[in-house]
Amino acid sequence: MTDLEHILPLWRELEAAGADYVLATVVAVEGSSYRKPGARMLIAQDGRRAGTVSGGCLEAEVAQRAWWLTTSGPVVERYSTLADDGDMPYGSGCGGVVYILLERRQTARPLLVALEAAFQARTPLAIAAILEGPHTGRRAFAGETASVASAGDAALHDLAQLALERRACMESPISVQGSQTRAWADYRPARPGLWIFGAGDDAKPLLQLARELGWFVAVADGRSHLATRERFSAADEVRALPISALPAAAPMHFRPHPTDAAVVMTHSFEQDAHILASLLALDFPLAYLGVLGPQRRTRELLAEAAHLLHLSDSAERVEKWLEQLHAPTGLDLGAETPATVALSILAEVQQTLTAATALPLRQVRRYTGNLTAATQ
Repeated sequence: MTDLEHILPLWRELEAAGADYVLATVVAVEGSSYRKPGARMLIAQDGRRAGTVSGGCLEAEVAQRAWWLTTSGPVVERYSTLADDGDMPYGSGCGGVVYILLERRQTARPLLVALEAAFQARTPLAIAAILEGPHTGRRAFAGETASVASAGDAALHDLAQLALERRACMESPISVQGSQTRAWADYRPARPGLWIFGAGDDAKPLLQLARELGWFVAVADGRSHLATRERFSAADEVRALPISALPAAAPMHFRPHPTDAAVVMTHSFEQDAHILASLLALDFPLAYLGVLGPQRRTRELLAEAAHLLHLSDSAERVEKWLEQLHAPTGLDLGAETPATVALSILAEVQQTLTAATALPLRQVRRYTGNLTAATQ
């Protein structure tokens, strides 16, 4: 998601000036690659660029050739970082082949408009694009901020259906005006959101790390002298909460998305209990809900939260909630400082949101390699 945070400001500047640009999008990868399908880079005529399509070995070459390659319209180009692929590969790279769609403003602008709307609204967006033939670069969208469209061309109906149906980056054959052609579906999930309930000094590294990842981040606390824009200038939102009015007044003061994560870390028993009661009373479970501190304290907090919610079966509720919560929050990384604690928390949030294993990659690759061999 960080690509868009870099791309969108440059794109707005170029659009305001009426300047042309080239958008480069990774649409396929063979072998190993630092960036995966869906990675993008915006290239201005004056040489400026934002975003990446590799680990640094392809960007200069892509930017150098982008303008003359797109003279006649969008095109998909092959870039290799294999040592034995030609006399001069584009860099040591990861030893893979990357296919990149290059296009200018005419076809790229509708895409960037849709991406910006979905990014700001934090909603998912599915995109389907044609990769070959005279319709290369034509798209259809499906999402809460972009209705399915195919530029009024009934021949692209299958492309719109592809955008609606696909929920992963993949290629798919479709029929356009009676001919089979390649299309690519790109599903972009909603921009992750993190609600940090606690405006102490230990919230600052958590905020900074989450913003580096391109997440939406809100900081909320009942202590108005701590929950200030001056202390958390990088946050998307900063809220001073009326703790005594929670959980009843919670909907007026924070509205997380179901895909969001929340970490409760005010270090105040009263605040934490009221905030937890508010979060547990939501109409939907959050994707991640973590509580800083030992599980004994969390159990006591949950008992108080059940009392605040006037629940008669508090003992049963506490046990059920404990199974759902990440308490203590974070992975075991040997964290001791606020920065390393923040890293351990975000690592667990990321692992939960992506349903990844959190195992060392060498173990994951060894396991998948053995599994592949066993099935052959």
